[in-house]
Amino acid sequence: MELTEQYLLPISQQRAWEALNDTAVLRAVIPGCETIEADGEHAYALSMRAAVGPVKAQFKGRMLLTDIDAPHSYTVTFEGQGGAAGFAKGSARVTLEADGESSTKLGYTANAQVGGKLAQIGSRLVDGAARKIAGEFFKRFTAHMTDATQANEAVDEAVDETVDEAPTAEHAPSGKGHKSWKAWISKS
Repeated sequence: MELTEQYLLPISQQRAWEALNDTAVLRAVIPGCETIEADGEHAYALSMRAAVGPVKAQFKGRMLLTDIDAPHSYTVTFEGQGGAAGFAKGSARVTLEADGESSTKLGYTANAQVGGKLAQIGSRLVDGAARKIAGEFFKRFTAHMTDATQANEAVDEAVDETVDEAPTAEHAPSGKGHKSWKAWISKS
């Protein structure tokens, strides 16, 4: 099975690169991901649940990043065992290309092989499930990064407004009935 897709991400190339190498972000956006942890240099151990047609399984596997050209590209080699459901292994070449200052074209070409019950259900179902999982990953990734960008912009705006509205020493709260500077600062 081979998948080739391209997505436009609403973030800079550097932010996309950092997010694609952040286990907390990956855990949040990989469909069915239960755990992902560093397992050596540029290697990760992961556990995830996946359904391919009638076959549902928990996969435990490993990903290894090679051919790293930060922040432009890398190759992900992966393998996973799903018990009686079978196995999956393969690789994906991921590329990032700046598209202006605040967006990035992400492209990938993935090749995968499956065995066991997964291989028995037919390549059409496996291909469809792989495309669905990849599509869901990028939908979640884009939403996560867009939300993070909006949250950062909101914090920046709040800080700018707070600085503009901060009382000067001559207008500082004082005496009974007024909040202290400490209370005012912690409220901000």
